[in-house]
This record gives sequence, structure tokens and C-alpha cells, in this order.
Amino acid sequence: MYDLKTIVELSHEFGTPEYVKGGGGNTSYKNEDTLWVKPSGTTLAGLQEDTFVTLNRTKVNELYEVKTPEEPHAREELVKNFMGEAVLNDAGRPSVEAPLHNILETKFVVHTHALLVNGMTCAKDGEDVCKRLFPDALWVEYVDAGYTLCMVLKDRIDAYRAEHGRIPKIIMLKNHGIFVSGDSADEIRSLYSSVMKPLREEYDGMGIDENLGISDGSRDRDTESKIQDIFGEDAAFLQSSGHFECVPGPITPDHLVYARAFPFSGELTQENADAYRTKHGFAPKVVIHGNRVYGLGKTEKNAGLALLFAQDGAQVLSLSQAFGGIKYMTDRAREFIENWEVESYREQVAS
Repeated sequence: MYDLKTIVELSHEFGTPEYVKGGGGNTSYKNEDTLWVKPSGTTLAGLQEDTFVTLNRTKVNELYEVKTPEEPHAREELVKNFMGEAVLNDAGRPSVEAPLHNILETKFVVHTHALLVNGMTCAKDGEDVCKRLFPDALWVEYVDAGYTLCMVLKDRIDAYRAEHGRIPKIIMLKNHGIFVSGDSADEIRSLYSSVMKPLREEYDGMGIDENLGISDGSRDRDTESKIQDIFGEDAAFLQSSGHFECVPGPITPDHLVYARAFPFSGELTQENADAYRTKHGFAPKVVIHGNRVYGLGKTEKNAGLALLFAQDGAQVLSLSQAFGGIKYMTDRAREFIENWEVESYREQVAS
């Protein structure tokens, strides 16, 4: 199928570190009856025609009329199970954003967490900058990912259509990323270019970039042993790099999943490690000590992803200075992601 080949090509093209890291982002293709969407936790770069989850759109459309529980996690559990009933093949669990892909009336949707975009969407002045640079884009304040985001966007898209006579082709999500919708690969590419080029010009004009200037240096075996001693199986594997300024708070769901909101930077003692666990309910995924930053994980891949997202967060922090500095997620929004089964599943798949 030609269109399915096209979304595979787009997935690979926008599955590079410039646009996503780890299992972030998702893509889809749809016809009148069927939605093909990326499986949760997998990578855009690894997608092939037979690895997309296929969904019955008639069933998915029923979701928007379902009465859901008020309690957030009970609601998301119901939605997860409902979406499971719409799946037509055995390619895994559909991306949590699948219901949103379904309501965007174009063949193709490419959702990424592009670094240059998140320098704006995670910034205090992000909305004003978006309206100045991208007046035709739909800006949406931070909304919990999943069903809640889908239903809020459904209403916003309907209002946009009523005003403009069409759906928004570009949607900017605060502390999250960007959705781009189009009916051809060239349209998707053109729309992304229309976003990335002006943002790059803004950063360049202010002399701000994403280069962290990390000096790798040599590993500190004693520190590695101490981290593994005090954090146990949560630090079974370590990846490290030279020092950079870690983000001291929550900025996007992806960063929460792969690197946690708060790095550990105290003295490496069991007492401090226990205090961190008591305060946050889990071990850190990022430790700052001396002139190095460490990613921790129960698998080698998890440790690498922790360090990767710590560095990505540092880059977002740097870029956000162009637009008023970083704007953190609220504690409520952070806790929703930290306790959401869907995100735990995504992390497990990525491991």
C-alpha cells in the first residue's frame, strides 16, 4: 500500500534525534475505515509497514461518546481497554495519542517532541512567541496526555474549524511537543520546515543554541561503585558523561518517563539516597556528582535513555532562555505522569 509506505518513510525521517529521542513521538496514516498508528513505547525510526497497530475507526469513534470515570487513572484504564477492543492486529498496544490522531482529518499525522519546538513550548513566553511566529497554529496549554488531551483538542479543533473553515495543520502543545497533519509527505515536510526554520533563526539571532559543550573526561570507577551500592538494582547499569546543567524540574512527559523530574545531586550516602526515595517514591534516574552526570537504569538501555533525556532536558533549558526561560509542569501534572500505568508500560517496552 503506497500510503503506508509513505508513513513509514515519514516515521524514519522524523524519527531522528532532531525530532524525537527514545520512544517519543508517534505517527499515523488513516483511510475512511482504518487507522494505522505507532505502537506505544517503540521508536519512529524502527517502524515498518507490519509494525503499525491497526484500529477500527468506527470503534474508535465510539470512544468520544463514552461516559468515563472522574478519577483520572480509572478513566485512563477504561480508555486503554476500550482502545484495545478497536485493535485489528497483533502489533502491540496503540500509542496513547491514537484517539487524537483519529480526529485529525488528514491522511498523515506526525507528532514529535522536536528540540527546537520544545525550547518554545517549555518556555514562559512560549504562547506569545508561537502566536507571533506561527499565527495559523493552534496553541494548547498543558493538558494531561491521553484521553483528556484528546477530548480537549477535539473541542479546540471544532472551534478552529468553525473559525477558519479547516482543521489546524500545526498544533503546539505546551510542555509536550507538536502535531503536524497533512495529506501528502511533501505537505508534512513543508509544514515542519515552516516551523523549524523560523525557530532556528530566533535562536541564532539571540546567540543561543543547544550545544552543551560537554567535555567527556574519564570515568570515575569509585563513584560508579558508590552509586550502585546506595541505589542497588535501580543502578544496576550506569552511563555517564562530562558535566552539564541538568534541568531541576519537570518539563515534558517524556523527560519524566525516561529521566525523572529531579536529579540527585547530594552527597553519595545511603542516608541521602533513602531520603530521596522517601520524598519522591522512587530512586533517581540521574545523578550529578563531581564533574560527571550519570544515567541509572535496571537495564543498560534504560541507563542510556536516562542520560540521553537528561542531556535533552539541558538543551531545552538552554533554548528556553530565548523565550523567557523554562516553565515547569505543575506538581499535579507531574504526579499524573509518574503514576500513570500507560507510561510505565512505555518505559518497559523501551527497556
